[in-house]
Amino acid sequence: MKRVAFGILPTIMIDRKAPKALHRQIYDAYRTAIVDGSLRPGQRIPSTRVLASELGVSRFPVLNAYAQLLAEGYFESRVGAGTVISSFLPDQLTPSGVTGARLAATRSGPRPVARRSSILPSLEGSPWLLGWGAFGVGQVAFDEFPLHVWSNLVARRCRHMDAKSFHYGNQLGSRAFRETIATYLRTARSLHCEAEQVMIVSGSQQALEISARVLLDPGSRVWVEEPGYRLARYVLSLAGCHLVPVPVDMEGLDVAAGIKRCRKARAALVTPSHQFPLGVTMSASRRLQLLDWAQSTGSWIIEDDYDSEYRYESLPIASLQGLDANGRVIYIGTFSKVLFPSLRLGYVVIPSDLVDRFLAIRWAMDLGPPSFYQEVLADFIREGYFARHIRRMRILYRDRRSALVDSIGKELGSMVEVLGSEAGMHLAVTLPNGSRDLEIAARAARQNLWIWPLSPCYVGEVSRPGFILGFGSTAVADIPRAVRELRNLLTVRG
Repeated sequence: MKRVAFGILPTIMIDRKAPKALHRQIYDAYRTAIVDGSLRPGQRIPSTRVLASELGVSRFPVLNAYAQLLAEGYFESRVGAGTVISSFLPDQLTPSGVTGARLAATRSGPRPVARRSSILPSLEGSPWLLGWGAFGVGQVAFDEFPLHVWSNLVARRCRHMDAKSFHYGNQLGSRAFRETIATYLRTARSLHCEAEQVMIVSGSQQALEISARVLLDPGSRVWVEEPGYRLARYVLSLAGCHLVPVPVDMEGLDVAAGIKRCRKARAALVTPSHQFPLGVTMSASRRLQLLDWAQSTGSWIIEDDYDSEYRYESLPIASLQGLDANGRVIYIGTFSKVLFPSLRLGYVVIPSDLVDRFLAIRWAMDLGPPSFYQEVLADFIREGYFARHIRRMRILYRDRRSALVDSIGKELGSMVEVLGSEAGMHLAVTLPNGSRDLEIAARAARQNLWIWPLSPCYVGEVSRPGFILGFGSTAVADIPRAVRELRNLLTVRG
């Protein structure tokens, strides 16, 4: 027999001492909720039996109220679905949520918010962040993910869940998952770490947020790469830090320039394996200079190693943390680029003496990470699927990278300079000084080309306008056409 859901129980206040009849109280409560938008067209209504039981009244007043609402067109009956709010209400009876919110805001008086919220721009001014398709940055080849394997692992974990699975987990994350990650990082990234130093987070943004709360105070000076990842800058700005832009050249962060600008900065945020957005790799000498600076000044280094698994001209570059003999590096990694972003799993490798501080902040923020997908991903890694997937995707992305570089050479030639094509899932192209990359990116978004402009990646004056071009989600066969469309945009004036 088909079971019909009870529907959401509305809030109806029954006053048995009121002169108004019970059926009228129920009718008025429903009508008011429909008119003010609390109940929406198509929303299922509880049966008369269920509502009567919840209100502690007989079914007769409920039946009378429902009959009146049906007769007036507020309710409608659907075969197999029970009673629902009518889909044919007059527009004036169903104010939109946006309109209602604006009316409430207009009537409510002053609405103060924190000044720091104004630091963050609206996404409406960055249309290239909102679409899916050619050149989208951070977009992976979802269709190549071994979904059948993942689904089987998820189902297996579901079958073996017990009551403890529903309780809060360890604030650092699943012990088994952290051991798996520590083993992987020691082997593949040359890190010095144990499971006790690994904290599971929802991604690199949360990792940086926790790190900033532990290490930095309002007013702390922090080196940031120029150009650099602006979402990371937003986290630091919201923490009240003073950003010190340090130029990036073909050897990565210019440590000497950073020392000259602000020797005693509290921390430096770097992407040494594949700098975002220019894609360069920090040289060995610069890495040693940076570590020496941190030790001599008592500063911290936050290493964001967001897509280091993908290198096409050489083996993956060893981590900066692996060179650190003094516990000065906080290492951040994520599975968003190597698996899929909605997984929302990343990790922080913390110097041993700071683990308690990180735990205290984590406890105050969200008590700890959800555990289920940690266990699934631990299985995925331990059973060899992760390494196999990385090998396959490295070949796939290398082919897409090569197709993009070739197409840029054929279609754009000397119009642009290509940077950072040796690794990762994006490359950068620079334009002549004075080019309006923001305007071009906005026009491109209207043609379903999701190029990111370089200009917003700068804290100070823009020295190299251009674009960041992702290639992870675009098939080789589609890349030449997308580059031709980009060429047409660049050759159109105005």
